[in-house]
Amino acid sequence: QVQLVESGGGLVQPGGSLRLSCAASGSIFSIYDMGWYRQAPGKERELVGGITSGGSTDYVDSVKGRFTIATDNAKNTVYLQMNSLKVEDTAVYYCKVLRFWGKGILVTVSS
Repeated sequence: QVQLVESGGGLVQPGGSLRLSCAASGSIFSIYDMGWYRQAPGKERELVGGITSGGSTDYVDSVKGRFTIATDNAKNTVYLQMNSLKVEDTAVYYCKVLRFWGKGILVTVSS
């Protein structure tokens, strides 16, 4: 059983930055690929981006150039650095590895 815990969410103004963390209960990120997802109010959950166990990343077009995913295997943690945030980035953000999901963390972008 893998436990994933997101942190770092909150309220930020448009144009601001946040860094989300996804902490795992074991050394899983060095073995398996992971993904960051988000679900905005009234919308379906969508993939934001992911990172492979080898460190390769990919992102949905809407966040390319603004979001960055990085792994710290020593801390069993994956980060989602979010810059130039927009109102439409408001959502609950989740991390996922294999079939395991975190509980999610709310990011609100509002003035």
